[in-house]
Amino acid sequence: MREKLPPTRGSMMKAFRALKLAEKGHDLLEQKRQVLMMELVRHIDEARELQSKVAEVFDGAYKALQKANITLGIETVEEIALAIPEEKGFIVRLRSVMGVEIPEIDPMDGAPRPCYSFWDTSASMDRAFVEFRKVLALLARLAEIENGVYRLAVQIRKTHRRVNALEKMVIPGYGESIAVISNALEESDREDFVRMKMAKRSENAD
Repeated sequence: MREKLPPTRGSMMKAFRALKLAEKGHDLLEQKRQVLMMELVRHIDEARELQSKVAEVFDGAYKALQKANITLGIETVEEIALAIPEEKGFIVRLRSVMGVEIPEIDPMDGAPRPCYSFWDTSASMDRAFVEFRKVLALLARLAEIENGVYRLAVQIRKTHRRVNALEKMVIPGYGESIAVISNALEESDREDFVRMKMAKRSENAD
């Protein structure tokens, strides 16, 4: 709730300072919202492009896997897959955009290195391995973009609420307080003027 200020000149100066500070804060928040919105649009466009690319690459990888299953047999492919270690080489960095930390994942390094024996395998298995490595790299990139979209959207929503609060409550409230105090001071000045006039007339009559 806004503080009710007494109708004094000191209170008016206090309200003026608070109003200027609120207006400055509003302008800064509005600039922040616009920058975040531009960044969000860029991320959304990139996410759409990546989603389309992931679908295309995944389709190719799945076809390569089907071919490997036919060539080697599903059980053999499953055994080879168990020999492939979990990928732990992701490096995540944070980039700040108007105070919002956006994750960025370093690209997966170099060409994939087979981690299974070439005995009892085939070129179709190698092809499936390579294609799914591509899928993994794209999914990591997509996760990065979608996480950034979420963080930006949350911050934009918070910033929007603050801008609205300043526009619809804080700034009009201080404007109203200034008007009330100004009217009270003018009324007080008029009363003082009338009292001085009456006192002067009384002195002249004596």
